[in-house]
Amino acid sequence: MGINHSHDHAGSVDDALRDSTAGIRAVKISLVVLGITAAAQLAVVALSGSVALFADTVHNFSDALTAVPLWIAFSVSRRAATRRYTYGFGRVEDLAGLFVVAMIAISAVVAAVEAVRRLVDPVPLAHLGLVAAAGFVGFVGNEVVALYRIRIGNRIGSAALRADGMHARADGLTSLAVVAGALGAALGFPAADPIVGLVIAGVIGVVLIVAARDVFGRLLDRVDPELVDSAVTVLATRPGVRAVRRVRMRWVGHQLEADAELDVDPSLTLADAHTVAHGAEHELAHAIPKISSVIVHAYPAHDTALSS
Repeated sequence: MGINHSHDHAGSVDDALRDSTAGIRAVKISLVVLGITAAAQLAVVALSGSVALFADTVHNFSDALTAVPLWIAFSVSRRAATRRYTYGFGRVEDLAGLFVVAMIAISAVVAAVEAVRRLVDPVPLAHLGLVAAAGFVGFVGNEVVALYRIRIGNRIGSAALRADGMHARADGLTSLAVVAGALGAALGFPAADPIVGLVIAGVIGVVLIVAARDVFGRLLDRVDPELVDSAVTVLATRPGVRAVRRVRMRWVGHQLEADAELDVDPSLTLADAHTVAHGAEHELAHAIPKISSVIVHAYPAHDTALSS
């Protein structure tokens, strides 16, 4: 028979709360920066009548609003587990990532449709200098937010926040299309605007693939194999451990959960086997800081009936 030992680390819980707080701070700052960017662009839309800039402004407002479900997700994920939701609410963050991916897809479609519409029915632009400047402001604002969201997302391990950073980058690319359109019109080549718009729609499609792979990977419990290799190395060197049968990990929001099956010295007493399991999970939690909970199953090394 096996010895099962599990442990939730108080320190890891504190880290999770700090990471959620950092995520909320990131979406708050992003909301403010993108809101200011979109408001500045909207003022130029009123002066120039630029359809391209109007579409870009709508993109930027939508990008700012994606901060709201992420804000809610980070807040909900901090709630303690209940009798009904016994694993807690970390998955809410991953579900918010799906919403962000949908917004990136909408950005790609809108950019493509707008480009085709302007090819079929060109729209003359006024105040080209202002339009180009507003487009550049949109690009800079979005790229700053993208870099910030992706950096914080990488630090706290949030696929949803990284995806939202990619969404900001996609909208920044749309802003570049506005700049290209204004320059093309100034040079007597108005078709440059929709042509560049189609190219950028394709680039946003690539951004969509990368973001979707990250978010859906989380929902399918994908982890970096190097994390598993590190866990196996740590566990295999523990006193009393004969072999590591299996290690499984999964991300839940921005925290890792792990369980491991170990073959231990069959001469160990029940209490000693429990001590080995406890030491193994404690060591693993320290070796991989993002782990919030570990379950270790310890089996006598000669017992092959339970091998998986």
